[in-house]
Amino acid sequence: MQQETKLKYLKICLYGFGVFFILGTPAMMVLFGNPGFTWMPAQPEYELMIVGLYMTWGIFLVRAAKDPMANTSLIGFTIWGNIVHSGIMLAEAIVDKTEHANMVGDIPGLFLVGVVLWYLMPKSDSTHYSAE
Repeated sequence: MQQETKLKYLKICLYGFGVFFILGTPAMMVLFGNPGFTWMPAQPEYELMIVGLYMTWGIFLVRAAKDPMANTSLIGFTIWGNIVHSGIMLAEAIVDKTEHANMVGDIPGLFLVGVVLWYLMPKSDSTHYSAE
């Protein structure tokens, strides 16, 4: 895929993921009780903290969609933050059978956000989002 096309889709994804983080995470509060998106046993104070964090993150992703190349650090953090978060959750889900439902809920979703942004992020000497 050409860099121009990747940048166009990157802007769309940043905006889409940002809006989802802003609106989707509070909507997931309705899903609390759905074990694919919550802790078992329920820990509403921690779940609310995560919702607040992702809503804030979403606002900055929407802003970054206007000029992704000026926001490579935020995008890099989003890539690696979601991949690491999903990896830790996967390890916990493997060990703790009460967390198995997350393997079909938020774990693949978080991983997908990281991988999609990583794929779409234009590669250049001026970007510093890799873990190198």
